[in-house]
Amino acid sequence: MFESDLLDRLSRVHPVVPVVIFLPAIVVLFLLGAPELSALEALALVVGGYLFWTLTEYWIHRLVFHFEPDDGWGARFHWIIHGVHHDHPNDPLRLVMPPSVSVPLAVLFYGLFVLVLGTPPANVFAAAFLAGYLAYDMLHYHVHHHRPRTGADKLLRELHMRHHFQDDTRGFGISAPWWDYVFRTATRRRSRA
Repeated sequence: MFESDLLDRLSRVHPVVPVVIFLPAIVVLFLLGAPELSALEALALVVGGYLFWTLTEYWIHRLVFHFEPDDGWGARFHWIIHGVHHDHPNDPLRLVMPPSVSVPLAVLFYGLFVLVLGTPPANVFAAAFLAGYLAYDMLHYHVHHHRPRTGADKLLRELHMRHHFQDDTRGFGISAPWWDYVFRTATRRRSRA
């Protein structure tokens, strides 16, 4: 993928890496914020942080990952951040976001949350947001590499595989497919005619 072996190695990530990085951050942020809040405030911030993650997932996937310039550095950049995943959807080391991207984005979002909410609320909101991100990364890996057993697993896998192999202009919500219905980008079943 890259002429540089170092860049190629940095673009490959074992799926346990986000867990090792983000799970401790989630716990620390929650423990820094939750004791300073009422149970109802903490619960509202957890729900809000998770829902904000799901919207962020949808819009980043739709607007950033699927913004496809025709040529030049923009086309190359798009291919590096998401196109390679569509070209090689079963590469197990290209299914979670590299820390070189996810960590700076997490810090950026955390700073935004602190500016808007202040602390300690931002800590709980960020913990839920990052938990949503981590769940998304693990679910994305799961739908690509594990056999679904439950009805929900089967549905999430089907919807995501439709995005990959039927119509990549639809089906942007991986862990939260309901946003595709809200924003009218749900994948459609092919007719059996």
